Amino acid sequence: MSDRFIVLSGCSGGGKSTLLEELSRRGHATVEEPGRRIVQEELAKDGTALPWLDLAAFARRAIAMALADREAMRDQPGLVFFDRGWIDAASALEAETGEPVLAALAARHRYNACVFLTPPWPEIYRSDLERRHGFEAALAEYERLERTYPALGYETVILPKVSVAERADFMLARL
Repeated sequence: MSDRFIVLSGCSGGGKSTLLEELSRRGHATVEEPGRRIVQEELAKDGTALPWLDLAAFARRAIAMALADREAMRDQPGLVFFDRGWIDAASALEAETGEPVLAALAARHRYNACVFLTPPWPEIYRSDLERRHGFEAALAEYERLERTYPALGYETVILPKVSVAERADFMLARL
């Protein structure tokens, strides 16, 4: 199952969601980023599990949602592309609290060994209602993820800064 599960991670605002839309348009199964969905839910109900209010609560919810997403896609045939995954959230939780969650989950919930990272791309980075952090915070997150995935035994592939269609072609050719 895990070989079919492809993670798209990397710098916040680096074009992951747009690339996921392209992969979906091409007929691949995709899963939206847990963080965006949580932020939308929390804002709609005046909740506090938001990265700028309670990062630990947000990360715990994102881990749970990402694990549920994996389970929901269990019987989906073919490749499944995830906009982030539990590793991104667990890495944030460990950085925030020191709680050792990565190692505990890593052996049981693997993704494909090849993880694609969107590099920092200031020319396309935008803050919005759901992404309130600045580019410097996005860069720090990217650097943390750039270390985390290889430490868990994943090969990271940096996506080129090219058109969305070319990025999708690059990913699919690499797989």
